[in-house]
Amino acid sequence: MILRRYMTQQVASNTAIVLFFLMVLMLGGRLIRYFGIAAEGRLDVGLLFAIIGYNLPTFLELILPLSFFVALMLVLGRMYVDHEMSVLFSSGISRGQLTRLMLPLILVLLVLEAGISLWAKPWGVRHSEQIWQQQALTSALDLIRPKTFISSGDYHLYVGAFDKEKRELNDLYVVQRPTNAKGQALGKEVIITAQRAVQVPTNPNASMTQLDLFNGRRYEIGANSQAYSQVSFDSYRISLEKPEVETINENNVEIQHTKKLINNLEKPEVKAELGYRLSLPWLIVIAAMLATPLAQVRPRQGRWLRLLPSILIFVSCAIGIMSLKTAISKDKLGVMAYAWLIIGFMLFALYLNWQTRAVHRIRYYRRSNNSSRATSGGQS
Repeated sequence: MILRRYMTQQVASNTAIVLFFLMVLMLGGRLIRYFGIAAEGRLDVGLLFAIIGYNLPTFLELILPLSFFVALMLVLGRMYVDHEMSVLFSSGISRGQLTRLMLPLILVLLVLEAGISLWAKPWGVRHSEQIWQQQALTSALDLIRPKTFISSGDYHLYVGAFDKEKRELNDLYVVQRPTNAKGQALGKEVIITAQRAVQVPTNPNASMTQLDLFNGRRYEIGANSQAYSQVSFDSYRISLEKPEVETINENNVEIQHTKKLINNLEKPEVKAELGYRLSLPWLIVIAAMLATPLAQVRPRQGRWLRLLPSILIFVSCAIGIMSLKTAISKDKLGVMAYAWLIIGFMLFALYLNWQTRAVHRIRYYRRSNNSSRATSGGQS
């Protein structure tokens, strides 16, 4: 009981410290990027920390298993260096029993990782995407930079000047290039010029933003033809639509609820995403199985000797899961590849755990046989 409490406390505290350190590194880099976007006028500074908050589950998804693995390596490595492991092994406690002592902590982290992967990350990514979509729709009026092209769906806008007080755009050029889901051009290209434009008052939660253009011309040009049509207008309205998020495709599959993915398993990108979410919690179990044998060091080697190679081995498992996601989404592999990868790493961890014990037993049997043969030869 005392040993279980000691191991759980040490591993949990070290996991929290490593997790905090890695989160600071990740958030620092992301904050620098977002501040750069805000400085360019493409993001409202007031929404900066909301986006960071919604992206926290995305960071934790891979950082939590890595933090747990590093914490195990640090705690077990120190116990090996301080000869505490030798005392435990001589007392009859095996590696398997030592891992089972941390089973409550492993289960807590497993449930936490499953919650992040299956629910928290899609929820956070969905809300983060909604903020970016809102910024894309309002950028033409709130965050616009004159003499700069701005894209929104099929429309590409160029504004010569912007009067923020009157909420009016001047010297406006609009290029419309209808495309399909694969980015291929559909129909004719439309070019619109206008002296000024104003936003039509609509519901802030509406699915589109509308602009009224005044005193301009509209041109239709074919890609494979020199002929074009020209129309003058006094007033013309365009709509900047939000991307469709209800229809599942390869671009928005990450923001879909897990329940919705289960109901649409015929698409390969859905299978890849669902298998990815179900595979990540097993990294906690693999971390516990790998850390015990990999943390073992010989006397005078130091506990830092195997830390970097062990991290590379564990990270290779996470990289393998992400690589399978790409291959399965392209229908190159079946979704069962996730299971085979996880089983393979578990078998590798079992091999590392039983290798030393098996070698010692083989040597013991050989010495016993040799000694018995020597004894029988001497008696004869």
